[in-house]
Amino acid sequence: MSDPKFNAVVFDLGGVLIDWNPRYLFRKLTNDKEAIEYFLSNVCSQHWNEGQDAGRTFAEGIADLTAQYPSHESWIRAYFERWPEMLADEICGTVDILEEIYSGQRHRLFALSNWSAETFPHAIRRFPFLDRFEKVLISGHEKLIKPDPRFFALLAERHQVDFRRAVFIDDVEKNVIAARDLGFHAILFTEPAELKNNLLDLGVFF
Repeated sequence: MSDPKFNAVVFDLGGVLIDWNPRYLFRKLTNDKEAIEYFLSNVCSQHWNEGQDAGRTFAEGIADLTAQYPSHESWIRAYFERWPEMLADEICGTVDILEEIYSGQRHRLFALSNWSAETFPHAIRRFPFLDRFEKVLISGHEKLIKPDPRFFALLAERHQVDFRRAVFIDDVEKNVIAARDLGFHAILFTEPAELKNNLLDLGVFF
């Protein structure tokens, strides 16, 4: 059998394989939806969280925020201390796809995820399917985050992944665009059924 056009599949984790959302925690703390959205937009924002994804410790991030927003200190601390409560379940349909690719033994499997090094161990303990990957690259360990091309480049440098023969799957459009610019066939994830159809079209399933 000839080599497939694609020999590697690279998955994002949060939002693709794992259902993570800080609202799962903060809905336990209050019924005030507006307060939650204000807090996640202006205090523990996506930009702030990306600081931890890029390698800053939560201790540093929390100290910065509590100095700026002392009235929100309890929620700021809860963001880290109760972080596992932000994890729901695996996204079953996508995990089924991962398992099917793994069982086919025709494609190398990698994960490339923006995730804090301090909180990723919770995911390792929770989700056995992470063992299916040849390597999981975590931004907090590497101190690089998507869409920085240098984070993607680690796949080529360390694991000899040819981007032109790799499929990349992510739920964030800017990351998909960055991957395409580097030569990946990149798919914007919306839901498992559509992803499987996309992969079938590419010949990833047989």
